[in-house]
Formats: sequence, structure tokens, C-alpha cells
Amino acid sequence: MALKNDCRIGKHAILLLLSDDTADQLAMIKQLNWKSCTGKVGSMDAHKVVAAIETAAKKNGIIQSDVYRESHALYHAIIEALSGVTRGQVQIGSVLRTVGLSFAVLRGNPYDNKQEGDWIAVSLYGTIGAPVKGSEHETIGLGINHI
Repeated sequence: MALKNDCRIGKHAILLLLSDDTADQLAMIKQLNWKSCTGKVGSMDAHKVVAAIETAAKKNGIIQSDVYRESHALYHAIIEALSGVTRGQVQIGSVLRTVGLSFAVLRGNPYDNKQEGDWIAVSLYGTIGAPVKGSEHETIGLGINHI
């Protein structure tokens, strides 16, 4: 079970998210036969961040909403990414913090062996801080889960 060197799903999720010109990244993702979507969300509520990412993934065909294991895998990837954004405590509004995030979701098989199946990666980048303009700092998170 070896990861393909150029198929690191987390790396591609972060590159897609941070790229100023996404055309090259999207071409690479298409070449790998993976699915992707991007979006933005801002909130003081973690459940709204989760809902925005889940909605985008469903609308863009990244996951099938009627297949529980796919929603479940996405949920865990989102929570892992949020854990990075919030430094291990997935709390936002309850501790008077707000986030403004861009996100990327990728789905594909990063392994040489096709039997390993699909994996999903969620990357988040943006700001977190007190709900006062100018009282925030940059943050980033990445979550990866098997489907």
C-alpha cells in the first residue's frame, strides 16, 4: 500500500485552496480523475461551517447524500480540519471567536492499489479571532478520511 508520490490528496487540497490561479491545480485534479469543489464560509457557529462544506460537497457530486458512509467520512474530515483551525478545541462562538474561511474538498484514490478506494480531504484557510474587525489572525487546517 504505497501512496503515489504525485497523488497526495492533502497536498492537492491545500494547493487548490491557496492557489491564486486554480487552473493548473484543477487540471491536475482532473487528470487524476478526482472530484473537487471550493467555497467560502464565515460564522461564529461550527455547525454552520460543517453545513456549508457538506452542502457544497453534495451539490458538486463529491459525495452521495443518500450513502451514509460518504457523509460520515466527509464529516470526520471536516472536524479534523476544523480542529487544526481552532487549535484542537472545535469551539468558535461559545468562546467568542469567529472564522472567515475558504475551503476545498477533494475526493479520489491516492494509492497505487485501486482496491484502497476513495479518500476525502478537506482543507480550510482564513482567519479566526474575536468578532471585532481587525482582531483576527490567519489559520489553516487539513482533514483526510477514507470513504
